[in-house]
Amino acid sequence: MSQQFVVPQFLDVETKIIGPVTMRQFLILLTTLLIEFLIYRFVLNIVVVIVLGVPILALGVIFAFAKVNGQGFHFVVLNMVQTLRKPMARVWDKSLTEAQIRAMLKREEKEPVVPTVHKDLPESKRLSELALIVNTGGVYNPQQKEE
Repeated sequence: MSQQFVVPQFLDVETKIIGPVTMRQFLILLTTLLIEFLIYRFVLNIVVVIVLGVPILALGVIFAFAKVNGQGFHFVVLNMVQTLRKPMARVWDKSLTEAQIRAMLKREEKEPVVPTVHKDLPESKRLSELALIVNTGGVYNPQQKEE
């Protein structure tokens, strides 16, 4: 008897740990708050803390919760970085001369194809004699019959 196995579904759905927050979102927010705390601790001027803290907090929330076309924002940023690292224009390195290109484009003359000679099909009488020779294992010989 064959066993039945449960096939997991919805593999792309992240597990929720605290309410609607996933582990990835929780870690991003925790890191953002740690950076905010370090800024507050080392910079004693409240104006600097607000000027640096608000954009960092906004980036943390965006990276944690924003989605573009169903993908997390961190994937969008990663794809943008990879796209910007590639060259924008492709340049053709034309190192061949025009004469070399023409020589490569020249068609080589092929040898003419010799048609194969087909033998005529044996007549039905000859075909039945051959079948009889094969079936009898060579015992039947049509020359002996004619004599």
